[in-house]
Order: sequence, then C-alpha cells, then structure tokens
Amino acid sequence: MKRSGIPRPDPAAFIQANLPISPVPAISEILLYMAGPASGLWRLAGRGETDPPPYWAYPWAGGAVLARHLLDRPEVVAGRRVLDLGAGSGLVAIAAAKAGAATVTAVDVDANAIAAIGLNAAINGVKIVAVAADIIEAPPPEETDLVVVGDLFYDPALALRVMDFLQRCQASGIEVLIGDPERAYLPQGHLRRIATHAVADFGASTGGKVVPAGVFSLAGDG
Repeated sequence: MKRSGIPRPDPAAFIQANLPISPVPAISEILLYMAGPASGLWRLAGRGETDPPPYWAYPWAGGAVLARHLLDRPEVVAGRRVLDLGAGSGLVAIAAAKAGAATVTAVDVDANAIAAIGLNAAINGVKIVAVAADIIEAPPPEETDLVVVGDLFYDPALALRVMDFLQRCQASGIEVLIGDPERAYLPQGHLRRIATHAVADFGASTGGKVVPAGVFSLAGDG
C-alpha cells in the first residue's frame, strides 16, 4: 500500500530492523519487539484515518497484568485452549503458551499486529496461531476453553461490543479473564477482581509508568 507515493514497508522486515528486542518490565520471562523514540513507527503504521493505531508496538498494562498472572498461576491455562482477543503484541498469548496452554490463538484486527505476534512468538520459542479478524460480532469461538482480554476498554463503543461478545462466550461455557488498569470504560459492575499487580504501562502515553492493574472474571449473567 502507498501513501503520498511512499510504499509501505513489509511489516515483519520493518519490525526486525527498527524495533529492538527487550524484556517486558516486570515480566522478564518474555521478550518483545518494542518501539522506541527512534523507531519511525509511523512509516509502518500510517497516518490515515483508517489506519489502526500501533497498539501492538507497546506492552499495555492490561496485557501485562494478565501475562504476569498467567505465568504466576500456570494452572489457569495448563492444557486448555486459549484465545487472546485484541492480542496486540501477543504478550498475553505468549504467556499462555509458556504457562502450558494446549493451543493458543491470537486475534487482532491489525495486520501489523499479526506480523509482530509471529515474530514475538518466535523469539520466545512458543507456537501461536495468529489471525487477522474482527470476531466480536461473530458467535463464540469453537474449540475454546478460555478467552483472555487485555486492555480493550479504552473506547466506549468498543467496550460495549467487547462486553457483549464476552458475555456470549460465558453463556456458551467459555471462561473469560480480563486484564485492565481500570480505564474509563471498564464495566466494573459486571466483573469480579481476582488479582492485582503493579505493571508498567507503555500504551497510554504514560511513558512506562508503573500502575496498579487488575485481573477480572465476569461476575455472572448480570
């Protein structure tokens, strides 16, 4: 794709050339390609209204707290079929795979995120199926035991769509876990807090500030 006559670079090649590999703060078991000040990320992400923001290039607090929780409590995912919704960098999916999940599928609407997930899975030595799709209007995913959701409640319209999807997943017998630093549109009245961890948040213009973030399950039918 071109914008202003400039061809977009290949996502995987760009990520490997411009994003350094670093351990995730407070989750040193996991390495990620992460953007820095000199990454020139706009050349890959684009600047058009339809270009998705490069959420995949940074570890957000919601994903970080879920990853920490799964690594600390591998029994949550061991032997289970896990789907990471809005997977971004693949941080949570990688943690699930490292914790012993039977299968891990990472879903994101951004094709650049899918490229990043593949690269991040490789440097961490895990196998993840990465899918570029918007599935939240679709029926609950088949062959899934657990849906994990890191930091998808930053926008009011998206939050409503995500919550509706997660409640349909729960109704079909799929467990749901959410990681979030209590952003504005987190529906806390529908959730039960399971754990809290202090994690760095690079995805909300906080520059990596450490924030408390929670791991939540759905509270029930209400």
